[in-house]
Amino acid sequence: MKAGRALRCAPPFADAPRHGARGEPSLSLHAGGPPSAKALSQAPGMPNTYKNFIGGDWVGAASGQTFQTTNPADSTEVVAVYPRSGRSEAQQGFAAAGQAFPGWSAMTPVARGRFLSHASQILAGRKAALAQLLTREEGKTLAEATGEVQRAIDILRFYGGISYTLGGQTLPHDLPGNLLYTRRDPLGVVALITPWNFPVAIPTWKAAPALLCGNAVVIKPASASPALTCELALALAESGLPKGVFNVIVGDGAAFGEEVVSNPDVAAVSFTGSRPVGTSLYRGLAHRMVRNQMEMGGKNPTIILADADLDLAARLVVAAGFGLTGQACTATSRVIVERSVLAQFTDKLLARTHAIVVGNGLKDGVTMGPAVNPSQLDTNLEYIRVALSEGATLLSGGHRLSDGDFARGWFLEPTVLGDVAPGSRLACEEVFGPVIGLIPVDTFDEAISVANGVEFGLSASLVTRDFAKAMRYVDRIQAGVVKVNQISTGLALQAPFGGMKASSTDSFREQGVAAFDFYTRSRTVYLDYSA
Repeated sequence: MKAGRALRCAPPFADAPRHGARGEPSLSLHAGGPPSAKALSQAPGMPNTYKNFIGGDWVGAASGQTFQTTNPADSTEVVAVYPRSGRSEAQQGFAAAGQAFPGWSAMTPVARGRFLSHASQILAGRKAALAQLLTREEGKTLAEATGEVQRAIDILRFYGGISYTLGGQTLPHDLPGNLLYTRRDPLGVVALITPWNFPVAIPTWKAAPALLCGNAVVIKPASASPALTCELALALAESGLPKGVFNVIVGDGAAFGEEVVSNPDVAAVSFTGSRPVGTSLYRGLAHRMVRNQMEMGGKNPTIILADADLDLAARLVVAAGFGLTGQACTATSRVIVERSVLAQFTDKLLARTHAIVVGNGLKDGVTMGPAVNPSQLDTNLEYIRVALSEGATLLSGGHRLSDGDFARGWFLEPTVLGDVAPGSRLACEEVFGPVIGLIPVDTFDEAISVANGVEFGLSASLVTRDFAKAMRYVDRIQAGVVKVNQISTGLALQAPFGGMKASSTDSFREQGVAAFDFYTRSRTVYLDYSA
């Protein structure tokens, strides 16, 4: 393995929510309104300064306290400074949203969609700078960050365009002179709680349909990487979005969660994060029967059958397991391989693993960045230790990188473990890092049984040339996202997304037109005009 200088070799909710290079231009925000686009070129080399966005103004925490984020590739670099907000700021955000809701909901969907389309254009003009900021704060490679910013742009454009179709149905009545139809009405004030691993894509795919449907939004981004959510707020403000329609609260996630649970103005909650936090939030909302949507992680398998194209299989597993530093809820962490091709597949997998270049995501040629913070790195290393104690074999990686260019960052070698038992902790618990376990099986039926034998059911992939087995897998696999000969990561923005079992409340889906079901209330209208 080479080190990137380089070493060759896509748990959540740090404070409650889950799931760059020194000298880049600063996008500082100031109280009293959004800065102009000229802020992109101000204060080179200085940390960005952000505040809460409440009622159309940028405001600090009442306590005056702040916290900062640092670059995961270089912990000496302060990326941004934020207000350490508490419950009072959350209350202000919900109050502002409540005041803005009547006017916003009275607009037509097409009128609301125009703000989203305009915001997409604003983000597109800043894509390069925002991608660098994302890499500096979250750690993913610049290519991955650029793709994520583009996804946010595309989501806003999608919902802006589809605004012309948002509505109900006209149904045939059984009597003449009668009209029967449905209509979609907004819910009111919606709380969004988003993770650190996709700090602009997930906030956007939650916020865009919520806004289009006529809701007012209060969003709490994860404290590990809030910058891009603040930048989304800036773009929406510059698009002319009415004040109070979109609010951002940065700071204590536990305090925000307490206010969400108790605030009577909160009509719905959409959460992406860890299972423990999501479960706690779900229980807290139950007494008020608040509509909610919980996406809470995965333990995603890729099944390799004996007839598979093994070169394709190795490429897919490396991309799905080590892309985004494995910090994706849909990442492949279990590789279930028919024993007859295990040795051949392992050789191909290791060859591709050894070709990965670990390093600072802003550097050319780097294909895997650091863990988001020291806590996540420690979690990854602990799971590797546990796996070895349970009988797994270390085939590649497994160690922290801390020499030379790696000394100030949270870098881990991409790790492959063999002889992983289906019931072991590594095979059952979400690691959220670049750690892959190989699980040998003897038959297709055993592979399906092992794949389904965990509490999660988010994403699953199968690599095969056998069409009949592919279709039987589609019928039997317990996952909300089902892939054949594709990586377990990667989603189409126009398609529904969500998990099964412990991955989700399995009630409402995100993305595409399916998101409208969550963010609207359907009413049925009977009208008799025969008299």
